[in-house]
Amino acid sequence: MTSAPAAAADARRSRPQTTLTVLRREQLSPHMVRIVAGGPGFAAYVNNGYVDRYIKIAFPQPGIDYPQPLDLTAIRESRPREQWPFSRTYTVRWVDETAGELAIDFVIHGDEGLAGPWAAAAQAGDTLAFTGPGGGYNPDPAADWHLFAGDESALPAIGAAIESLPRDARGLAFLEVDSDADVLALDAPEGLELRWLLRRGAPAGSTRLLVDAVGGATWPDGRVQVFAHGERGYMKGLREVFYAQRGLERSQVSLSGYWATGRVEDDFQAEKKLPIGKI
Repeated sequence: MTSAPAAAADARRSRPQTTLTVLRREQLSPHMVRIVAGGPGFAAYVNNGYVDRYIKIAFPQPGIDYPQPLDLTAIRESRPREQWPFSRTYTVRWVDETAGELAIDFVIHGDEGLAGPWAAAAQAGDTLAFTGPGGGYNPDPAADWHLFAGDESALPAIGAAIESLPRDARGLAFLEVDSDADVLALDAPEGLELRWLLRRGAPAGSTRLLVDAVGGATWPDGRVQVFAHGERGYMKGLREVFYAQRGLERSQVSLSGYWATGRVEDDFQAEKKLPIGKI
């Protein structure tokens, strides 16, 4: 499938660009790599107040000569859209403003995709250009308990959210990964139970593990706040659990499809604007 550059709305063009230097790469698990970036460009990064803050990373198209350093605004103003760099959306896992560093976690599946292979081969000194951050979720201190659900693609955002909770928070987290080797250490409050769901070789997005685990679980009493993100089919199944089965209000739920089986992000983002792609 041929990938096309991501279309950017006019509002997105006003988002500031940050260009960082890769400082180190950390192998968190067989399928997860963390890139820690910083350097002089960190001074241009403006953090926001959301725990699910995300950025749009620019990846130059092969065969197109871009002036260096990469200036996304200038490129969009001077070149046709089909020559714009590709864009991929990633969560900022953590920010250390004192050290001038931030971390981004990438899911790796061999040579599949665009961002994953880049992260797997990234070396200290490489550059990373992006716009953002955006975001929209924070744990509600008035919630009686919290529910998190997602696959590997949502693990960085869920991890950041869990680690932002107060130490007396309660809840459940349903985290789907491939195997025991992909289970990550999260600094969760004692009252939040982590339930790791293992596909054991089944492709991501191809099972009902996540939907069945959330739907079949015994939920604690009280008002819940939900953060459920990941593969689009999973999210459609969870929508039925949250709204039809459990009768939650929309204000209680942050639900978003990060990706769709068989779709590159450019196609997926375009489909999300159509009825077929809405959750």
